[in-house]
Amino acid sequence: MIIFAGLGNPGTKYANNRHNIGFMVLDEIAHAHSFSQWRSKFQAEISDGKLAGEKVLLIKPMTFMNLSGQSIGEAMRFYKCDSTDVTVFHDEIDLAPAKVRVKDGGGHAGHNGLRSIHQHIGPHYGRVRLGVGHPGHKDRVPGYVLSDFAKADQTWLDDVIRGCGEGAPELAAGDAPKFMNAVARRAAPARSSNTTAKPKAKPTPSATPVIEQQVDTRTTLQKLADKFR
Repeated sequence: MIIFAGLGNPGTKYANNRHNIGFMVLDEIAHAHSFSQWRSKFQAEISDGKLAGEKVLLIKPMTFMNLSGQSIGEAMRFYKCDSTDVTVFHDEIDLAPAKVRVKDGGGHAGHNGLRSIHQHIGPHYGRVRLGVGHPGHKDRVPGYVLSDFAKADQTWLDDVIRGCGEGAPELAAGDAPKFMNAVARRAAPARSSNTTAKPKAKPTPSATPVIEQQVDTRTTLQKLADKFR
């Protein structure tokens, strides 16, 4: 059994928050690959199905972000999984919007959901870091991640979510590069049609003046006659 966990907060109030991008990705995976209906278990909403021949459990903790590790740990112990069988999809303020990175193990970098998971299953699990951008100052981070995505974010957000859904079988098979390729096919930023090309630099005029040479059109006889004038 492989466990894909998405992080977020329960309830419609938080549904479109940046903090809930992990929930959004799991909803897309369940829809795109015909997983079972969501049901309540392990203090979470769960859905199961198969990806690349592997049994996969999708889990969205309903304990609020700060206690995410409780339900993930409970599910892991029930299915006798190791922490390396778990991959967590979460928002990442240290990545620009639309950037996605796959990582194995490491610290929690102050993310409350990851901190809770560390406490319950340890640090040795996979992560899919979903970039949402940074508000510019650490004091603004809580309000930023608990705010809805802006309308201007919708296009790249949809692309990232669909890309993760399309690449989910590769991730379940342990092929992170192919998963990243699937996301990139959807989310790679295209060059804007409004972008104007930089004007070519004008050639620098030479410091030495250019002297135009005159062409001598006289015939040989005229030249000879002119010598004796």
